[in-house]
Amino acid sequence: MPITDSMTLLWLSYGFLSLVVLLTGYLGLAFLPRLLRIVITWLVAGVMWMPARFRLPLIEEGEFYTGFAPAVVVALVAFLERNAAVMLPALLLVAVGALAGTAFGLLLWWRGRHRGDYVDMDEDDAPAPRHPRGGEGERREPVIG
Repeated sequence: MPITDSMTLLWLSYGFLSLVVLLTGYLGLAFLPRLLRIVITWLVAGVMWMPARFRLPLIEEGEFYTGFAPAVVVALVAFLERNAAVMLPALLLVAVGALAGTAFGLLLWWRGRHRGDYVDMDEDDAPAPRHPRGGEGERREPVIG
């Protein structure tokens, strides 16, 4: 059961909270163009979701606990412990995650940029362009009264 296993519960909590952060970040960047918004959001997703292996010493001499954690967390803990041997591989994984997220964001933008632009009709069958309000395309002045 996931509730009794603390690592599973930790990963589920991290996944849920990271999705909340990504959604609010995407909505918070609404003032940016769609390309930048998608790329920045997926860059952050790549940084947050790239896993890295870690190893912690236990109380007993010579025993270690190994597991997976987000690479950015492993790099931060290694920085706080001043452990350059662990920090360098974790930072490389963070950079790989950022590049992969950026590439995925660009791919999403590229796939969705022409949505609705193409029409499968021949030019002879295409209807004449109409004004969005139902007119024939000529300008109509507003009338009061």
